[in-house]
Amino acid sequence: MEVTLAQIAERIKKAKSVLIMAHMRPDGDAFGSALALSRALDNLRIANEVCIESDIPSNLAFIEGIEKVKKVPTAQYDLLVTVDCSEEQRLGNLQEEFFLAKRKKIDTVNIDHHISNPHYAKYNFVKECSANCMHIAQLIADMGAPFDKKTAEYLLVGLLTDSGNFAHEDVDEEAFLLAAKLAKAGADIRYYNYNLFKKQPKARAKLHAKVMGGMRFYHDDRFAVIVISKQTMEECGADHGMTEGFVDFPLNVDTVEVAASLLEVRKGQYKISLRSKSYADVNKIAGVYGGGGHIRAAGCMLFGDVEDVLDRLSYTVYQYLD
Repeated sequence: MEVTLAQIAERIKKAKSVLIMAHMRPDGDAFGSALALSRALDNLRIANEVCIESDIPSNLAFIEGIEKVKKVPTAQYDLLVTVDCSEEQRLGNLQEEFFLAKRKKIDTVNIDHHISNPHYAKYNFVKECSANCMHIAQLIADMGAPFDKKTAEYLLVGLLTDSGNFAHEDVDEEAFLLAAKLAKAGADIRYYNYNLFKKQPKARAKLHAKVMGGMRFYHDDRFAVIVISKQTMEECGADHGMTEGFVDFPLNVDTVEVAASLLEVRKGQYKISLRSKSYADVNKIAGVYGGGGHIRAAGCMLFGDVEDVLDRLSYTVYQYLD
């Protein structure tokens, strides 16, 4: 059922122990949402645990307290909350934990900002906005939890990441008002801006140069694609975390309306990240392949030889170009 954040806050405050989960291959908004909620629960003295199936990406390892995130639950809980997760499958291996909670009649809560979300939990709050951390900030306020510096820092990580450093189309007054609130609480926007968007190891710089040097263009240069192979990452000494933000670079080409990044997860499997500039609905493009997200930012998985994947994706994107 669809509920308000205030109603979710009341349900959380009745819990003795809460399990918080976010999507696999997490970004800053997933970690920020989960850690900020965990911090609020700590301040309210409600036992909790954060679980995400994936390793901590190298670009986010600088976040203080991120090491507390576990891959599997280690404690009992009487409430399960998913944050920034558009569907059960995006939980990865933890999807089974979600289904187990349902079988045990444990209440489940889904707090998300992706329009493709099918409202899969018992209690759902799904509303599109710049970052899911915006919902978590309101939830924390509704719970009456202290809004301390550490909470503000976690929320800022999510806000900066999913708003594209306040550059995305869906950034509105509410996003800037939250940023002001976070700064007032002590979060250092300059520090997190630098660490999230500018600081990079030599390996990432080398990877970026190689990947962008192989950029491909289709459909009168309106569709641009980059391919990030496992071999190229190994040659550069890079990892998946270092590819964060790569898909945004092709979108800077003036003729490009849709940009795609093909990240090789394993042989024959590619994680597709999609971005659009002004009119193309990449949520619908990703939806063709069982993925989703937002109108201007979405993703999916494709399987097969890289050239075959490119052909299929190029054909689909063409249907959504003016």
